[in-house]
Amino acid sequence: MNRPTYQNPLIERYASKDMTYLFSPDNKFITWRKLWIALAESEKEMGLNITDEQIEELKVNQNNINYDVAIQREKETRHDVMSHVFAYGEQCPKAKGIIHLGATSAYVGDNTDVIVMRDALKLIKAKMVNLFNVLSNFCNQYKDVPTLGFTHFQPAQLTTVGKRATLWLHDLLMDFENLEYQLDRMKLRGVKGTTGTQASFYNLFNNDDAKVKELEERVASKMGFEKTFPVTGQTYSRKLDFEVLSILSGIAQSLHKMTNDLRLLQSLKEIEEPFEKNQIGSSAMAYKRNPMRSERIASLARYIIAAPQNAAMTASTQWFERTLDDSANRRIILPETFMATDAILDIAINVCDGLVVYEKMIQQHIDNELPFMATENILMEAVKQGGDRQELHEKIRLHSIEAAKQVKIEGKPNDLIDRIVVDPDFNLSEDQLNQLMDARNFVGRAPQQVVDFLQDYIYPIIEANIELIGMKVDLKV
Repeated sequence: MNRPTYQNPLIERYASKDMTYLFSPDNKFITWRKLWIALAESEKEMGLNITDEQIEELKVNQNNINYDVAIQREKETRHDVMSHVFAYGEQCPKAKGIIHLGATSAYVGDNTDVIVMRDALKLIKAKMVNLFNVLSNFCNQYKDVPTLGFTHFQPAQLTTVGKRATLWLHDLLMDFENLEYQLDRMKLRGVKGTTGTQASFYNLFNNDDAKVKELEERVASKMGFEKTFPVTGQTYSRKLDFEVLSILSGIAQSLHKMTNDLRLLQSLKEIEEPFEKNQIGSSAMAYKRNPMRSERIASLARYIIAAPQNAAMTASTQWFERTLDDSANRRIILPETFMATDAILDIAINVCDGLVVYEKMIQQHIDNELPFMATENILMEAVKQGGDRQELHEKIRLHSIEAAKQVKIEGKPNDLIDRIVVDPDFNLSEDQLNQLMDARNFVGRAPQQVVDFLQDYIYPIIEANIELIGMKVDLKV
């Protein structure tokens, strides 16, 4: 009886086709073959007895992976690389004897991992640029809209809706800078041999040191890299995995923080994530509009945030030139962390491109709290009108206590301003108080900070990567 088997939800529900392809068997094994071709071409160019006919045979069969042969062979040998060498040789009888010449398994395994991670980081970069684009639009649109600031989730000095969103964007900018730095320093493992000494290639080229160095340079260039690791064991240092996953963890931390804020704002009814016409918020409570996309980001982000700890343990427990206890672990943690990061960026683009701001609700919350925050301004204006500062301070303290009772105990609107208007000692008209109470007077440089931040930091990134803008995001669920 055939029964359904487990399906990875990152593939089935969350990650994009572009990212899942990068970690697919086809991309992996085609890259192996590209590496074998690059090695054979370079060895031929360096004078080894390899013919154009053999190279052409390898190229013709590069993308035609005969999985059935490789799978059957691996059952016999328990060795994935040699099984694919055998399968490639079955398709390329003329080139069979020169496939993988001088190389070890890590030549295809590790170099492919570096290539795939580089390409995956480029895809992550593209999605971050698109997120910058939609989130910067939001920041700019709402740069002047006052809103309550919160410290300890208690009402605090006012900020603006756009300024708050720049906090999310700034965290992501830090992640982006780390990502670009990592991309700039990505190195291929190169042509290093079984323990990293290049002994087999040294023998192939009759102990010619310069030729071995040039061989590695040629292979790296053919695979799109300017540099290789200067020294390795059999594998590249697993610290690279830790560094790369740390960048993804940083992105997840930033998006988790952002979506925490959005979930709180949605509860306050100030800002909502997009809610589609036929979307159901709750199976039982038909009126509900749950922030399910933000919650999904937070949920997946926790997996990503924890990933570097896994990579750190792998890096720290390798023995000498290599052990194999990294292999099964890395087959899981590398693709899944990238796919989860890809997914939360897609969701974040979708959310930030459709945020709904309820300005009247925001103003209502300001009206409930601003009178208390404005007492110092009111006090100073009343003193200008001839009042006694010490007497007025005591009166405004007592009025504030009574107004707080109205809000907290009676559940009524804040009437502090009404109390001050009718108190002759303050000598302030309703118009004067309303001018003092304009929320825009309490946001400081928030609007200018938004403009400066976007112009100095975000727009240059968008302009430098303008060809990446417009990426289509299609959420599966």
